[in-house]
Amino acid sequence: MAFHEVRFPDNISRGARGGPERRTQIVELASGDEERNASWANSRRRYDVAYGIRRADDLAAAVAFFEARNGRLHGFRFRDWGDFKSCLPSQTPLPTDQVIGTGDGTTTAFQLVKRYASGSQTWVRTITKPVAGTVRIAFDGAEEVGGWTVDTTTGVVTLATAPEASVAITAGFEFDVPVRFDTDALDVTLDLERLGSITSIPLLEIRR
Repeated sequence: MAFHEVRFPDNISRGARGGPERRTQIVELASGDEERNASWANSRRRYDVAYGIRRADDLAAAVAFFEARNGRLHGFRFRDWGDFKSCLPSQTPLPTDQVIGTGDGTTTAFQLVKRYASGSQTWVRTITKPVAGTVRIAFDGAEEVGGWTVDTTTGVVTLATAPEASVAITAGFEFDVPVRFDTDALDVTLDLERLGSITSIPLLEIRR
């Protein structure tokens, strides 16, 4: 089992459907009240890329990609066009978008994250697959053009020198979602015009 650092074809993923899911246990009491418990601390994303196939060539590309990943065996990158930036989709990532840590004079490694806030509640998502060449870093709002590296396979930023205490380390970036196929069989239908169709190609986010 391995992860292939290759992205699913963008022209097909643009038409995909899907998004985050959570798992919640709900018990209805005799009084009609409910008790709700979260089974998962973090969400997990599901997609169906069959909706993005518009031409026979798209179908051929999807089948080839599926075969090269050995079905469900190997993971790969997927661009969620509704959520692939550290900022809003209409904006350009800035080095001040997301706080990824605070300096203590010792720590040099920081994990990329993205925060989802609504009201007083915030959920922090770990970003493990940033897009190469898109990551920007700032210390206390001032962009650092050098003195750091990012591992695009883990999302860990390593600084050459540990920032002083209380320095805010922020980042801006684009990112992919690590996924795998959630089926080992593709049910392809060929019509008389050889345009081909397929009912479903499900993808599931890999959580590590």
